[in-house]
Amino acid sequence: MQHMPSSPQPSPEQVFAQERSERVQSYAQDQAFRALSQTWLRESMQHKYVYNFDWLGRPIIQYPQDMVGVQQLVWQLRPDLIIETGIAHGGSLILSASLLALLDMCDAIEAGTTLDPRDSARKVIGIDIDIRAHNRAAIEAHPMATRIQMVQGSSVADDVVQQVHAAASGYKTVLVMLDSMHTHDHVLGELNAYASLVSAGSYCVVFDTFVDDMPPKFFADRPWDVGNNPKTAVRQWLSGHPEFEVDTALEQQLQITVAPQGFLRRKK
Repeated sequence: MQHMPSSPQPSPEQVFAQERSERVQSYAQDQAFRALSQTWLRESMQHKYVYNFDWLGRPIIQYPQDMVGVQQLVWQLRPDLIIETGIAHGGSLILSASLLALLDMCDAIEAGTTLDPRDSARKVIGIDIDIRAHNRAAIEAHPMATRIQMVQGSSVADDVVQQVHAAASGYKTVLVMLDSMHTHDHVLGELNAYASLVSAGSYCVVFDTFVDDMPPKFFADRPWDVGNNPKTAVRQWLSGHPEFEVDTALEQQLQITVAPQGFLRRKK
């Protein structure tokens, strides 16, 4: 009797990855869990929880879950350029620069080469309309500063857009993250200005799309609100840009994120 060869058994890593994938996918049908996550996001925002954290010594106005999500994207994409709108205290720039530094270190270890940690082909460009002097000084004094270029001016001003496009020339894998003014018109302008720089397979991450999911007037002292925010801008912009798609896998994995429907992947 002839025996058919048995199928190879999956490795423990494959089993773990499959279990994770099935678990994350199940969250889409778990209305109670999703509602609980949304309630916690709303209540934590009310308590200014997002202002509680530093990254390598600089305040970062992000949820820890989104920081982990950015780390996963950077490891997956291995970008040589990250463009960010919105600088504030600089923590997000330091996060991006430190992740690029880790990529440099891993590349050197794998290649068996030496590394000058001050010299990198990878870069972060940060744009802000008002870079406060004390924040600029702190960022420029940080060990990650050699990987950071700051541009002061409105992120949608023609001269700023032209400057960033010129600085981005020659980079192969580009990741863009939009996190400045959160009104519909401003975010739409940023998408029109910078999404074209995103390389195939990479992402334009639009933060604070969650504003559209909060109660009306939740941000009473801000110009954005339900119906006028990053998510409404994303919806309008995507209607004319079929080269991008919303990737919901990461937001389902995180559950707590300020960027629901904001992880925009450029198709290959």
